[in-house]
Amino acid sequence: MRDMVRILKSLSDETRLRMLNMLFERECCVCEIMQVLDISQPRASHHLIALYNAGLLKMRRQGLFALYSIDWENMEAYTEELVRAVRRGLEGNQQSQDDLRKLAKAKRLLPDCVAKV
Repeated sequence: MRDMVRILKSLSDETRLRMLNMLFERECCVCEIMQVLDISQPRASHHLIALYNAGLLKMRRQGLFALYSIDWENMEAYTEELVRAVRRGLEGNQQSQDDLRKLAKAKRLLPDCVAKV
């Protein structure tokens, strides 16, 4: 039950939904998320940690870059259904489309892109 509550809480925030929308598109560095959402590194990290702790994200390092992606491989079936429902719900949303356009132009920046979960 605790896991389900943590997942649902993590999905109840607009910033986190916008982050997931970008991560549905592709793996992202924290600095790309910061640019698209126009938020600080601590705020981006706070939200990424919530998604990570809910079991929705995985993180990998590539040099100095911390790259985040959806952790489809380790999700429970019900979690995957919830996340896919979120994806369907974001399709056609104007804010989501604007974020994806910004993501296409985002650049990986050093040293601000390093964040740890």
